[in-house]
Amino acid sequence: MKKLNFKFLLLLFSLSIFISCSEDDSNNGKNPPIIDNVSLASDPDLNPVTQGYANNMYIIQGSGFSATQKIYFNDVDTYFNPTLVTDNAIFVTIDIETPYEGGSNKLIVVTKNGRAEYDFVVAPPAPIVQSFQPVNAIEGDQITIYGNYFLNPTVTFDGIPVTIISNSLTEIVAIMPANAQHKYIEVETISGSTSWGTAVGTAIYDDNFYAPWDIESWNNHEYISDLSAAFQGTTFIKKEIPGWDNIQGNWNYDDQIAQYTGIKFAVRSDTPGKLVLIFNGSNWGNSSFSFNTTNEWTEVKFTWQQLNNPAALQNISFQEFTGQTHNYYFDNITYTID
Repeated sequence: MKKLNFKFLLLLFSLSIFISCSEDDSNNGKNPPIIDNVSLASDPDLNPVTQGYANNMYIIQGSGFSATQKIYFNDVDTYFNPTLVTDNAIFVTIDIETPYEGGSNKLIVVTKNGRAEYDFVVAPPAPIVQSFQPVNAIEGDQITIYGNYFLNPTVTFDGIPVTIISNSLTEIVAIMPANAQHKYIEVETISGSTSWGTAVGTAIYDDNFYAPWDIESWNNHEYISDLSAAFQGTTFIKKEIPGWDNIQGNWNYDDQIAQYTGIKFAVRSDTPGKLVLIFNGSNWGNSSFSFNTTNEWTEVKFTWQQLNNPAALQNISFQEFTGQTHNYYFDNITYTID
């Protein structure tokens, strides 16, 4: 997120003065609204713009705003905070669901004294990358990138260009380029760019376990395929774990871990829970390796240093640590490189 500039902070400070004095200003609340210009709130120079992007805050400048009742971008009734409205300025964020095609291309401010229209184009939001699959793809493999707002996208891995086979608004199918190992994917459109925080070639589990790792069937876990509910890709792990019980990964031996800095995984639960990471058979009941879970996916990271600088990865398991039964979900178990 960009840092707020000095002019922006000064204008915010001025708002409190304007608001406190608004009732004493003989002009406030009596005149019809007039829109002079619109600027991006985070712009250091507050330059006027006639095009904006959904999910960004803008400053509408003009007069007659103190009695504002409604604000519309492309005919969409847009929420605004009344405490960020003065007679001369409105701070408002364009709703992320605002259409960018087929709209009126108008900004409208409605007050109890009239309405003002301003020519203003709403561009699509910056792309959102939610995951890509498979994480351990090699040169020439086909990958699928999941997310939203993929309008005429370009894809790179830390600057290495990617050949796109096809794309829709929510998926991109592309070919993994050479020399992408341990690099991060980035998707860029006219509205901005975004990346995904899992590097190529680091997966232990994405939609599948990579040899030699697995969770053996006696754990009585299940695999749920649901793109809308997964953290990474389309498939994640679920197990109902009784209090103090566990889910155990298989035992194996990988001593080629010096290229990594630790491990991470995504976890959630239906109700608030708590787990302990059991690493290479250690940490049972050790609260130093515990973490809380909620019904939202959370990424949990442990560095090799936190894990006592192991010579190898042998096992990853999780112990329930509330004493109560919970449904736990796991996804995107990977090595880290930074």
